[in-house]
Amino acid sequence: MRCPFCGHDETQVKDSRPSEDGAAIRRRRLCPACEGRFTTFERVQLRELTILKRSGRRAPFDRDKLARSLSVALRKRPVEPERVERMISTIVRQLESMGETELPSSTIGELIMKHLKQLDDVAYVRYASVYRDFRETRDFAEFLSQEGLSEALADER
Repeated sequence: MRCPFCGHDETQVKDSRPSEDGAAIRRRRLCPACEGRFTTFERVQLRELTILKRSGRRAPFDRDKLARSLSVALRKRPVEPERVERMISTIVRQLESMGETELPSSTIGELIMKHLKQLDDVAYVRYASVYRDFRETRDFAEFLSQEGLSEALADER
C-alpha cells in the first residue's frame, strides 16, 4: 500500500481488526520512510458496478461518492457514524446482489432515498431536494404532503 503522505511504495500493517459488523477489515498502517500513520479498509467486492447516468454517460460506481452525498444530507443531524456506515454497506451489497453490472443512476437514487427515509426524515428531504431537483418552495410542499412528512418535520423545530 502506497503511503498517502510521502508516496513510499511499502507500508507496514501495525494492527488489523474486523469492522462494520465483519463486512470489512480495518488496518492501521505505518510508513517506514516518513513514519506517517494511516488507516485503510478492505472490503469484499462482488462485482465491478457501472452507473448509467441520465445523460447517457457511464461512470464506475464510487462508494466514497455515495458516502460524501450522504454526509451532505446528514450534516448536523443526530445520526451515529456507525449507522451511516452500515447503511452504505447495505446499499452497496444490495446493488452488487442485483445481478447487473450496469445500473441506472435512478436505481441508486431510489435505493438511497428508501434507506434515508428509515434513518432520518430531514436528511431524506435534503437528499430528495437535490435528487428530484426541487426548484421552488412549492416543490418542497408537494413532496412533503405526498410523503406525509409535513407534521414530522414541523416537530423537528
